[in-house]
Amino acid sequence: MTQFKPTRRRILQAVPALAILPYAGLANAALGSNGTKHQPNIIFIMADDLGYADLGVYGQTAFKTPNLDKLAQQGLRLTQTYANSCVCSATRFALITGRYQYRLRGGLEEPLAGSSVEHLGLPPEHPTLPSLLKKAGYNTALFGKWHLGSLPKFGPLKSGYDVFFGNYAGALDYFTHKPGVGSDVPDGLYEGEVPVKEVGYYTDIVANHASQYIGKQTAAKPFFLSLHFTAPHWPWEGPGDEAVSHEIKNLFHLDGGSLETYGKMVEALDAAVGRVLNTLQQQGLADNTIVVFTSDNGGERFSNTWPFSGQKTELLEGGIRVPGIIRWPAQIKAGQVSDQVVTSMDWLPTLLAAAGTQPDAQYQPDGENVLPVVLGQAAIRPRTLFWRYKGQEQAAVRSGDWKYLKINGNEFLFDLGKDQRERANLAEKHPQVLAELKEKWQQWNNSMLPITPDVRSHSVNGKMQADKYGVPAP
Repeated sequence: MTQFKPTRRRILQAVPALAILPYAGLANAALGSNGTKHQPNIIFIMADDLGYADLGVYGQTAFKTPNLDKLAQQGLRLTQTYANSCVCSATRFALITGRYQYRLRGGLEEPLAGSSVEHLGLPPEHPTLPSLLKKAGYNTALFGKWHLGSLPKFGPLKSGYDVFFGNYAGALDYFTHKPGVGSDVPDGLYEGEVPVKEVGYYTDIVANHASQYIGKQTAAKPFFLSLHFTAPHWPWEGPGDEAVSHEIKNLFHLDGGSLETYGKMVEALDAAVGRVLNTLQQQGLADNTIVVFTSDNGGERFSNTWPFSGQKTELLEGGIRVPGIIRWPAQIKAGQVSDQVVTSMDWLPTLLAAAGTQPDAQYQPDGENVLPVVLGQAAIRPRTLFWRYKGQEQAAVRSGDWKYLKINGNEFLFDLGKDQRERANLAEKHPQVLAELKEKWQQWNNSMLPITPDVRSHSVNGKMQADKYGVPAP
């Protein structure tokens, strides 16, 4: 697929919208050859803090990721996939609702962390990707990381999932499974809403539960499985580092880790995905199962974000550009690569369309249905996407190949089609483009919830509050 090159006028007029083609016209994707309804199974796999080039198929050479590379070769690899945020929980709000995270109070926290935000989370009454698929006849399950609010007010079982095993918090130790600091912290694993204990490396545990779930599924009823790993998020522990886990006094492990350890963590993630996909194949369900793989934000300090600059917590490309792979043997030809711009909130309308259903009319998504492009039924189209981080400390707009970026008090204009590393500031050369993108960002920002003094991760004394609750300031 080749990149669509619109004019500057058309680029600047592009705004977030629903897909050009109506949902009704796309329901055929969920029909069998005889016209009867045959909804695809869906497995959505999300890594945590994985860098854009941390997979072999995206350029990694320091370690091997054969299973994820094979997944890309069997389907479609996206080269311009974005996370909705440069940190974790904010992106997860966008993914599960299909809307900008800043439409919900919990999405203003970047990220949700500490006991000061226990009253915040994903409102159970808000339609979600799992709840809408469940309404359309799907079994639904989440294995792994939730990070969208704590019990008793919030949780996967309250927002559309039938089954849950994993962690509610943002991170936990891979071996002790504790989500915080100190021996008095309870275990972080839950089955449904009940704390449980399980021995093993967390990446493997999550994959094992997912495999067991798939092993119970049949073609009689479709299923939606969210498989949200914590890998390769800190603490820096590979599958053979159990002794290291008992030595760590601070879960954030800011003085630990290495490139070698990080590589082992990603390799363990790849192997875990391979086992899950092998179970799917053994069940005879692979052909009509959509498998999506991506990350919640860009990589951290040990990750590979080449050719981009920046990392997690930054709106440079390295902080928001992530891998994006989609395989659906029944509908998507193998070995394809697409330059279509896609972001986290697009997956809700896209996957609903594949399932032959649509979003709740009262909660229309900000994301677009890109299924026509994925299936080769429509040409690549330009997008306009917006980001902000910590209020207005960082801001970004991508419109076509133009990108406006505000970071560290400086403003930039980049042409990403020619300058992926964001090195040539074209602000003085194209002042009108800069001004128009800034105005569009301001209009968008005005339509989102404002940053109020009670937003912990944006407050002036955010670091003081974060330290109080044992979590680092974002």
